[in-house]
Amino acid sequence: MLGENDLHETGRAALRVGVIGAGAFGKNHLRVYRELQTAGQPVELVAVVDANVQVAAEAGAAFGVPWFKSIEECLAATTLDAASVCVPTVHHADAAELLLAAGADVLVEKPLAGSLADADRIVEAARRYGRIVQVGHLERFNPAVTTARQYLHRPMFFESHRLSVFTPRSLDVDVVLDLMIHDLDIVLSLVKSPVREVRAVGLPVLSKKVDIANVRLEFENGCIANFTASRVSTERVRKLRFFQPHQYLSLDFARQDLLMIDVTGAAGMDIAQLAAMSQMAVASGGHPSAGLSLKKAPVEPGEPLRLEIEAFLTAVRERSVPLVSGEDGRAALALALEIHEAMAAHALRTGL
Repeated sequence: MLGENDLHETGRAALRVGVIGAGAFGKNHLRVYRELQTAGQPVELVAVVDANVQVAAEAGAAFGVPWFKSIEECLAATTLDAASVCVPTVHHADAAELLLAAGADVLVEKPLAGSLADADRIVEAARRYGRIVQVGHLERFNPAVTTARQYLHRPMFFESHRLSVFTPRSLDVDVVLDLMIHDLDIVLSLVKSPVREVRAVGLPVLSKKVDIANVRLEFENGCIANFTASRVSTERVRKLRFFQPHQYLSLDFARQDLLMIDVTGAAGMDIAQLAAMSQMAVASGGHPSAGLSLKKAPVEPGEPLRLEIEAFLTAVRERSVPLVSGEDGRAALALALEIHEAMAAHALRTGL
């Protein structure tokens, strides 16, 4: 897709990229691509597409790029090497297929699709046309998650809390596909074992879809994971805690912190006791307390979206498998849909 005259000052050809969908997510993708281009990276933002003409025109003016009301219009007027797909989930498959067929690699915002059939359409189109699909599971690129992987040896218990205040954004999907799916994807990538059992409860509160959910997973290797997600909370919480032999790790996504506690001398304590003791230790300067060896892992801070997009562009240039592949996105979606079934079964049993 790159022309002979498109060589960047670094000696590498500049990738011509577009953003499909100029809502809240799309604007952030536009911003990051523009920042990378301004910083001298071999990338050129060349188009923005949105079915809402006013939104498309405003985004085009704000970022100084041609705007189009459809992908077909865009592809007829310009060439794309890669594109971010930031339209509502129900339109992901249609948008991705058009772009992949035209020879563009795609970064599809999470969830990959609204159904497994649509997810399979995207994965199959990528295979058919020899293109790359990366899924926008943003938290995979959180520096605290990247650091935690270095200390992973056999996680056996996870506790995840992802809480947000209510906003009208993303109401086309429920809280599992909106928020919890981030943590489902991360835990799947850390445990690397099939799920054996799913138990779940979910309730609509301020919308017509489930706004708060609690899920318990058991994996074939014996690992247990508990997830709580809410978009009707009074506070914003993004935390993941997990135990492995002789160690307890507490990860704060928002602060990009990773706290590690050697729990060898703490047999018999539950997670609440350990969390309370870790908080006291941090407050006292991080010194060991009551047989616990506590330390903060060194985490290099960074914006997850920028890291995600940089990784996508690297995969495009090198023709390599992205960190979050289409298959990974499908696996997270499949688990989320299984959770939907478990919530529905629970609602039926309890008469909710």
